[in-house]
Amino acid sequence: MQIRRRRGWEIPEREATPEAVHADRRRLVKAIAAGSMLGAGALAARPASAFLGFGGDRQVAASNDPTAGLYPVKRNERYALDRPLTDEVQATTYNNFYEFGSHKQISRAAQRLPLRPWTVRIDGMVEEPRTVDFDTLIRAMPLEERVYRMRCVEAWAMAVPWSGFQLSHLVAYAKPLSGARYVVFTTFGSNEISPGTATGLRQSWYPWPYVDGCSMAEANNEMSFIATGLYGKPIPAQNGAPLRLVLPWKYGFKGVKSIVRVHFTDRRPISFWEQVQGSEYGFWANVNPAVPHPRWSQANERMLGSGEMRPTQIYNGYGEFVAGLYEDLKGEKLYM
Repeated sequence: MQIRRRRGWEIPEREATPEAVHADRRRLVKAIAAGSMLGAGALAARPASAFLGFGGDRQVAASNDPTAGLYPVKRNERYALDRPLTDEVQATTYNNFYEFGSHKQISRAAQRLPLRPWTVRIDGMVEEPRTVDFDTLIRAMPLEERVYRMRCVEAWAMAVPWSGFQLSHLVAYAKPLSGARYVVFTTFGSNEISPGTATGLRQSWYPWPYVDGCSMAEANNEMSFIATGLYGKPIPAQNGAPLRLVLPWKYGFKGVKSIVRVHFTDRRPISFWEQVQGSEYGFWANVNPAVPHPRWSQANERMLGSGEMRPTQIYNGYGEFVAGLYEDLKGEKLYM
């Protein structure tokens, strides 16, 4: 007889929020959001595309995004949750995206980001550098949905259904050379996409463009994910459209948004936040409740929306998948 041991982050199915209940709640939130927008004359005058990601009509999304017909995609049930999903409105209106400002209310400003045409440059230590159109790239990848926890270094957390593809598929698509040890991701900058679109780029004290990366071992880990969708539709601009990096065992600042370049190298990159404040934000940035940020504790996390406090889990609860990546990295600053 096969005995299955439940993982530490799993819960019995009977304790999970039923899908129908969650769907009804989402419809209610959408109705409230729609009513609020209709009641505000200034907002009602804005184009429908400006409200994508705020519980907007799926038909409106389909008319504005050529990939909308790819969603929803089948959920991968291997990655279970130990908490309810965060409400869509919360996850799409409380966002970090420093290109559009250092506060959390950048969701409307981010709608200025033009998402087409969008190309991604794949270069560095690869067999053949190339530039690929996003709409071509996404159709070359096996899409799925994964429900992951996300932990911000600021100690708030959420749980959301990302759609996209495993990062290892992108690595295979890029065909890196055997000497490549790291993958570096770059967010759009002032010279790409549309100069002046993002007001944050005018802040010259930041080392734009936003750059971060991971080791090849991390990139090929099954948990590493490239998100192209959220809540069963194309990912909205404020959450990193059209494609962003998701490394769920790390702090959220490692999740590069709106990627325009994927670079393979044998040298470890110096990431954006390492350049800004290397004593507080390290390259590895794995979640660990026992290692405080220099200015606050990481022992607990606050759930976005509900405000519920939960104990932080080592590697954000995904240790069984990723802890082995770091066994031989003696002396490295792994957790911040």
